[in-house]
Parts: sequence; C-alpha cells; structure tokens
Amino acid sequence: MARPAWLLLDLVLVGLFAVLGRLSHYDSLSLGGWWQTAWPFLLGTLLGWVTLLVARRPVDTPRAGALVWLVTLVGGMLLRLASDQGTAAPFVVVATLVLGALLVLPRLFVRRARRHA
Repeated sequence: MARPAWLLLDLVLVGLFAVLGRLSHYDSLSLGGWWQTAWPFLLGTLLGWVTLLVARRPVDTPRAGALVWLVTLVGGMLLRLASDQGTAAPFVVVATLVLGALLVLPRLFVRRARRHA
C-alpha cells in the first residue's frame, strides 16, 4: 500500500477506537461525543506520521506501526490531560492494548502476506 493509504487506514482505525470506546461507555454515539474522544488520538497519529516522514522511515513495517502507536498513545494522553479529559489508569491500559493492536497488526499481516506471496 502507498503512504497515503497507510495514513488513511491509521486514521480510520484510530477513529474506530474512539467509536468503540464511546459505545462501551454511553448508550448512543454522537458526532460531537466521538470527536471529543477522537481528536487527541487523531492528532497524536498525525504527529506519529510526521515523525516517520521526517525520519524517512518506511511506513508499512511493524516498526513503523509501533512508532505511530506509541506517539498516538502518548500524544493522545497528553492532549487529553491538557484538555481536562480523563486519563484513568484502566483507560490508559485499554488504549495501549487496543491502539497497539489496531496500528501494528495490519502491518504484521501485510508483512506476512508479502513473505508468503
């Protein structure tokens, strides 16, 4: 996949993370509620991508996914703190695991598929 496709996939998956989080805690999903949850992590994802591009790293490797994951997680949590949103320990644990799976596993699957092609 090309870089723009990976970026779009990462943003969609981080948006999905916010949808799943909102649905697990609230009876309904609104655009405003989703945005409140999503924006810190979407911005963190973009920062992770800037880091990849400035470092001139490939974007489709599991290592790239791990970098985007960590920057998304840390950036998202810091932005949540700065905007008076919660960062309770259980939320940090769940976000760590879910974002890790969403941002790293697709790259692992693509890598494996390439090796077996």
